Amino acid sequence: MTAAITVDLVLAPTPAVRELVGELEAELSRHYPAEQRHGLALDAIFAPHIRFFVAAVGGRPAGCGGVALLEDFAELKRMYVRPEFRGRGVADAILDRLTRAAVAAGHSLFRLETGTKQDAAMRFYARHGFERRGPFEPYASMPTASILGSVFMEKRTSSAT
Repeated sequence: MTAAITVDLVLAPTPAVRELVGELEAELSRHYPAEQRHGLALDAIFAPHIRFFVAAVGGRPAGCGGVALLEDFAELKRMYVRPEFRGRGVADAILDRLTRAAVAAGHSLFRLETGTKQDAAMRFYARHGFERRGPFEPYASMPTASILGSVFMEKRTSSAT
C-alpha cells in the first residue's frame, strides 16, 4: 500500500520548509549562476499574497510549492520534490493544491519561470497543459543575461477547476 500524500498550507518558515527550499537552492546552484536564479527568498515566501504548501508522504516532508497571487495572474514559485519522492504523484498533488488556491482567489491564468536545464520540470508542466511563452514581468525587464537560463510557461484554466 502506498503512503498517503498530504499537502498543507504553511504560514511560516518551519524546519521542513527551510530544508526543502535549501535543497532546491542547492540543486539550482549546480546549474545556474546566482543572477539566473529567480526563486523567492525564504522570508518572501510568506508574504501576504503568497500561499505556500508542504507535501508529505507518510508524514515525511516530500516537497513544496507556492503560488503568488498577483493582479493579473498567479505565478508558481519554489516548486520542488525531493528526489526520493519523485515519480510518486507528489508534484501532481502540489500543483493541484496550488491551482485550487489560485482559482479560489479568482485566478485562471497561471505562469511560471523554470530553468532551461530542468527537463523533467518542463515535461511535467507541459503534461499539465502549460505552454512556452515569452518572458513576463518582472522577468521581461531584467537584463538578457539574467534570463538566459530561463524558460517561461503559462496555462489558462477554468474557474471550475
